[in-house]
Amino acid sequence: MGPLVARLSRGGQRLRQADRAHPWVLDTAVVVLVFVMFCLPDLLHAGGGDGDGPRRFRLAFTRLPVAGMLTFQAGLVLPLLWRRRRPRVAFAAVAAVFVLQWSLGAALRADIALFIALYSLALHGRLRQLPWACGIMAGAMLLVAVRASAAVSVWDALFFLLSTATAALALGLVVRIRRAQLAGLRDRAARLEIERDQRGRLAVAAERARVAREMHDIVGHNLSVIITLADAGVYATAVAPDRGREALQIIGDTGRQALGELRRVLGVLRDASDVTRQSPELTPQPGLTDVDALCEGVRAAGLDVVYRTAGDVDALDSGVQLTVYRIVQEALTNTLKHAGAGTGVNLAIVVEETQVSVQVQDTGPADPTSGRPGRANEEGHGLVGMQERTALYGGSLSAGPTGGGWTVKAVLNLVSPGGAP
Repeated sequence: MGPLVARLSRGGQRLRQADRAHPWVLDTAVVVLVFVMFCLPDLLHAGGGDGDGPRRFRLAFTRLPVAGMLTFQAGLVLPLLWRRRRPRVAFAAVAAVFVLQWSLGAALRADIALFIALYSLALHGRLRQLPWACGIMAGAMLLVAVRASAAVSVWDALFFLLSTATAALALGLVVRIRRAQLAGLRDRAARLEIERDQRGRLAVAAERARVAREMHDIVGHNLSVIITLADAGVYATAVAPDRGREALQIIGDTGRQALGELRRVLGVLRDASDVTRQSPELTPQPGLTDVDALCEGVRAAGLDVVYRTAGDVDALDSGVQLTVYRIVQEALTNTLKHAGAGTGVNLAIVVEETQVSVQVQDTGPADPTSGRPGRANEEGHGLVGMQERTALYGGSLSAGPTGGGWTVKAVLNLVSPGGAP
């Protein structure tokens, strides 16, 4: 049943597409079908119905001449060509011919066109047009019942005719409602698909931004340390070879650390099977336990860092710890690049019940014209990255000159806007 239903569904879809492309084809087919099934029998029996036989069959054939019969048949059937594009006009035309025909006492099998026109009006027309159409239909059915009273009771004929008209009207309304429901479902499905695509694109953009922030923090910090140590190593090699070898060793350690962090970040770009597979080469993302090693690295590059904490830093989740670590890393990198070796830095991380604050204050020059290019004149990717990380936790970030130095302060909320931690 499954393949059969699928084939029927595809066939129906192709028919609907063909009908939308060529609407005249279906309407013409309906007219031809009505003519063959209901007009030809009357034409073939023209001249019959001479009064012989039971009275109930005397109205089965008209005594109209062939030319008159063809005229009425054309008036009843041809308006059906416009039953979908102009349903009100088609119904009015068919009803007018129907009433005229029965006023002359003629009965035709093609009278079924009036019920088809009523169905089409209920399906394709405006709903406010249905009351007057029902009134016209009731009058026409009463006329037929009275004219057919010689063969059948007026009440029986009226009941049958009104029941048939009601069925045609109800069928049109049911199909109309069903089509509206299907159209609504298709529209909803299309909107959901668009929203899904948009969510996918936003997720990709967010992931790219996250990877870009990680790459900037990792590469920017470690390269700054390496460059500073390399510059110092060139001088130290000539003056104090032992210090030069120490600088080269720190450069190697820093490079290996950067390589390991890059492997972790680039791991998110692998496919699902690679991401879910555990690898001994990958370690967890850095947290507050790694801040000491970070400070040691920049101390080796020449910064005099004093690091202190307050509160239960180990209770912070890994996401908050990574954010704090990256903010500290970026702030120390900026100090190393713009203030240079020999600068004193006070680093404080304070954990409270609802928030965690990070402050990095150095003693280097605060004036951009005196050794800190780029701090006052341009933000750069580092400050933007810190702002984005802070915004993820509904916090705030400030960076600017203070008395005799530069201060970066970030506050991250540990409680969601709804009050839940």
